[in-house]
Amino acid sequence: MKLERVDIVHVAIPLVTPFRTSFGTMTTKDTFLLHVVTDDAEGWSEFAADPEPLYCSEFVAGAEIVLRDFLLPRVAALPRPATAALAPAMAKIKGHELAKAALETAVLDAELRAHGMPFATYLGAVRDRVPAGVSVGIKPSVAELLDDVERYLAEGYVRIKLKIEPGWDVEPVRAVRERFGDALPLQVDANTAYTLAEAEHLRRLDEFGLLLIEEPLGENDLHAHARLQRRITTPVCLDESLHNARDTASAIALDACRVVNVKPARVGGYLEARRVHDVAHAHGVPVWCGGMLETGIGRAPNLALAALPGFTLPGDTSASSRYFAEDITEPFVLRDGHLPVPSAPGIGVEPLPDALRRFTTGRRELWRR
Repeated sequence: MKLERVDIVHVAIPLVTPFRTSFGTMTTKDTFLLHVVTDDAEGWSEFAADPEPLYCSEFVAGAEIVLRDFLLPRVAALPRPATAALAPAMAKIKGHELAKAALETAVLDAELRAHGMPFATYLGAVRDRVPAGVSVGIKPSVAELLDDVERYLAEGYVRIKLKIEPGWDVEPVRAVRERFGDALPLQVDANTAYTLAEAEHLRRLDEFGLLLIEEPLGENDLHAHARLQRRITTPVCLDESLHNARDTASAIALDACRVVNVKPARVGGYLEARRVHDVAHAHGVPVWCGGMLETGIGRAPNLALAALPGFTLPGDTSASSRYFAEDITEPFVLRDGHLPVPSAPGIGVEPLPDALRRFTTGRRELWRR
C-alpha cells in the first residue's frame, strides 16, 4: 500500500442539546476528519478533541499543524506505510496522542478496506453488538436532569453516567437514585474537578451504590487517586490519566483505579487501545469504552473496540440521535439497549456526501506524493 494523498475536512455539526461538563459547555461538534487516499483504498478518521484545549492539551488547529509538519512527513517517508509501522515512525514526536490516533486510524481503515477485513475482526471482537450507555451533562436543575434520565431510559439505554462537579454531585445523584431505584446501573464522571482534600465529601457518594467514579482528581496524579481509593468504597475509574498500556499497568499496581475507561484517541490509536484492554483484562479489571461526542466516523471503530472480551461494562457508545439530529454517516440506532458492531470492511462506514458537504466548514490538502 502506498500513500497518495491526505486531506483534512473541518466539520461543525450542531448538537441536539448543549452538553455541559466541569470544563465547559459544547453546543456544536467542531472538529476535523482525516481522509487518506492510497493506491489500494481510502480511509477515514475523526480527530477527537475540540477547538480549545480544555478537556486535554490538544486542540483542532494545533493538531493540524502537528499532522502536516511533523507526523505526515515521517509516515510518508516509510517504504510501506503499514499501520504497525506508524507508531514507531511517530514516536520521536512527544505527546500529541489524539493527532497520532487520527492518522493511524485513517491508514488502518484504508489498509483493512484493501484487504476486505472489518475493524472488529482485526481487533479481535467477540460480539456483534454492544450494550449502550449514555452520558448526561450537568443541567440547570435537578428536575431537568430527571426528565433527561427518564427519556434516555425510555429509549433503552442500559446505563446512565452523570457528569458532576463541586456543587452538583450528591444531590443530583441522590435524586436519580430515589426516582429510578437502586437497580439502575449508575456512574459519575468528574473530569478532574476535585482535589484530595474533598475526599470526605466524595465519600458521601458511596451510599448510592455507583458502578464507579471517573477521574475525580487531577490528571496524571496516580498517587492521589490511590489515596482516594483507600478512603472510598466506590471504584475509582481513570480516564484522562491513562495515556498508554504502561500507565494502565502502573495505575492497577498502585490501586489507583479499579475500572479503566479506554478512549482510543487518548492513548494514540486502536492498537494501543487494544494493549490497554489486554493489560486490564489480564488483571481482572473491568474495561469500558469512553466517548468524545463522536460522529459516525469516530463511533464506528469505537463499537468494534467495545466488542472485545474485556469490555464488560456498557460504554458511552450512544446512538447517533443522542447528540445529532443528523449525522454525517448513516445513523447508529439503538435496538434493545444495544448498538450493532459494523461488519463492512474497515471502520464499516463512510461519510454521506450530501451531509458532509453541508457540515463542512473547510477542506485542505495536507500532503500529496
